[in-house]
Amino acid sequence: MSQLTVCIDRELASLSAIPFQPYIFRVDDQLRRENKKTYEPEMLAIGPYHHNKASLQMMEEHKLRYLQLMLKRRNESSVGRYVTALEELEEKAEKCYAHSTELKKDEFVRMMLLDGCFMIELFRKFLNEELRDTNDPIFQLTRIRCILHRDLLLFENQLPFFVLLRLFDMTKDPNQQDIPSRIDNIFYLALNFFESLPDLIYLQPSGFPTNNVKHLLGLVHDTWCSSFAVMVSSRGKYADQGRRWEFIKCTTELLEAGIKFEKATEYSSLLDIKFENGVLKIPPLVISDETELLLRNLIAYEQYNRGIEPFYLTDYATFIDCLINTPKDAEKLRHYGIIDNWLGDDEAVSTMFNKLGNYVIVDSITFCYSKVFKKINEHCERRRHIWMANLRHNYFNSPWSIISLSGAILLLLLTMVQTICSILQF
Repeated sequence: MSQLTVCIDRELASLSAIPFQPYIFRVDDQLRRENKKTYEPEMLAIGPYHHNKASLQMMEEHKLRYLQLMLKRRNESSVGRYVTALEELEEKAEKCYAHSTELKKDEFVRMMLLDGCFMIELFRKFLNEELRDTNDPIFQLTRIRCILHRDLLLFENQLPFFVLLRLFDMTKDPNQQDIPSRIDNIFYLALNFFESLPDLIYLQPSGFPTNNVKHLLGLVHDTWCSSFAVMVSSRGKYADQGRRWEFIKCTTELLEAGIKFEKATEYSSLLDIKFENGVLKIPPLVISDETELLLRNLIAYEQYNRGIEPFYLTDYATFIDCLINTPKDAEKLRHYGIIDNWLGDDEAVSTMFNKLGNYVIVDSITFCYSKVFKKINEHCERRRHIWMANLRHNYFNSPWSIISLSGAILLLLLTMVQTICSILQF
């Protein structure tokens, strides 16, 4: 047996099983190149991936201050019991990260304590003004709070949710028994902090699957998609599994094919797109500076984690990307009230959605809108719809065209009447 064979056999024998599947990743270079800023924190590091960055050290002192204020409020003088609890979770928590953390055990426990307590106290202070310090810059300066808002939604900037659960249970105030159950709940507090996001329907505390929530971004994803998932299951799957389907044309081409666009007025989810009787009904979407960051990180969460099927946000972004090829498409959707463009530039909206789908995997088997796509394409292929669309495009696209056509028809009718009268006289 050769020395190389022995060496490889020894390496194979030393490999350990993988009993735990990590779910907090670093975004790969391909996705990062599309828009690096949407994946990296500006002010707040949560978790180990951005822990030692020099540009983020300002908030480390603020984390210590929040921990100090929490201990003071609870009449505690030491963090001993919290350190002990987190030491029990350290090994499990470190396995949640797919990439090397480069932190020693004590450093990792310290990071969990400061990051976890900061997040919990931030959520509590956001809901209850009485807990805020009068000189707290987070609540004095809206800009800082907005930056923290974005940083906490980053895919790489997460803490395992079971760490937050343990710290939250340990820091409940035992003297306040009259707190409503919804308020005294980490899920409600966390979602309340992101109240400006669409589709965050606050469920009852008993409705949250505590064993399935991976981290804060995962909670936002699951809550955002929950109403759409329930609706899909009640109606039957949107995906037309096992059948061939094709992507749809852009907004301008669909209009030319006779399809009408309407802003949905009744919908239970932003993702609830319908096509009925030649009309594509789409819930309104507000596009702000935070939209791309949110969509990119939610899509990354779907792309990297097993068991998240269908890819609701990936499929939604793919749908909108199909509709918007050029700034003209974005302009038309804005005209119909489907897009509320806070960026002020239709070209910026077009560029954003065109780049969202780069290097993203769309699962053709579970694609949510395959049935909708199929209906749209079938509508476009019917000769009658194409003929009517061409008629509208060529003869009814402006008031002058309508006047000219009306005049031609009138002239034709007068000629016919004159001809009939001549025949009758003859």
